[in-house]
Amino acid sequence: MKKFLLLFMTCATVYSVNAQVTTPQPSPSAKLEQKVGLTDVTVEYSRPGVKGRKIFGGLEPFGGIWRTGANKNTVITFSDDVVIAGQDVKAGSYAIFTKLNSATSWDVMFYSDTDNWGTPQDWDDSKVIATANVEVMEVPFTVETLAIDFNNITNTGANLEFIWEQSYAAVPFTVPTDAKVSESISSTMNGPSADDYYSSAVYYLESGKDINKAVKWIDKAIDMTKDKPKFWFVHQQALIHAKAGDKKGAIAAAKASLSLAKEAKYDAYVKKNEVVLKELGAM
Repeated sequence: MKKFLLLFMTCATVYSVNAQVTTPQPSPSAKLEQKVGLTDVTVEYSRPGVKGRKIFGGLEPFGGIWRTGANKNTVITFSDDVVIAGQDVKAGSYAIFTKLNSATSWDVMFYSDTDNWGTPQDWDDSKVIATANVEVMEVPFTVETLAIDFNNITNTGANLEFIWEQSYAAVPFTVPTDAKVSESISSTMNGPSADDYYSSAVYYLESGKDINKAVKWIDKAIDMTKDKPKFWFVHQQALIHAKAGDKKGAIAAAKASLSLAKEAKYDAYVKKNEVVLKELGAM
């Protein structure tokens, strides 16, 4: 019996040592991934709550440096070189710190050392790769949990947004989409496929680049697929010829695409081509 009790107590002791209580984090972690143009951007951060406190000008005093989150550094990662507030930032990971100048002005800083827990004890200005002075706007409601997001996303850039309590700020940045696409176009034009010509032409149309090159490329794509014409290719041909001022060619392409779309029973492109033909005065 004594041996049984001893074994029981030993097992109970081992269990109590190994057992761990799991509870929710006060500031839960989050990971945000966004494609901007052809660049991957990721933010990893912890999300503190207001919890009835005065945050800016209170818990985080004006004039101080805020870790822009909770717990470990808030870290942003760019897969390509980017430009922030006119400053070149190499591809890589950066901690985000914010100097709270006032209720209406912040300096958002991108810091090359990401291994701190909170603000570095020994701040090193040489590690600040870029600083964006941003206007802080008051929102007419309280945001309980810190939120970081991307907005105003285009092929060439986006805004990195911060909103908490009743404060909102945004840091615009640009990405090298045009350079990457141009390089891709140049490298593939030695032996491009119809899809390469098509994609290049559509990019030039939508980016406002050389429309004559777009005409050349979309016509080449159409010629390469004439045995099995694609209605979406021909629709873009109509748009590109219209942009280039070739109304007759645009109407002919739109009518051809309309016929192909009807044959394929693809109503979305039937409507798109009808819109183009109406705009060109052909319906």
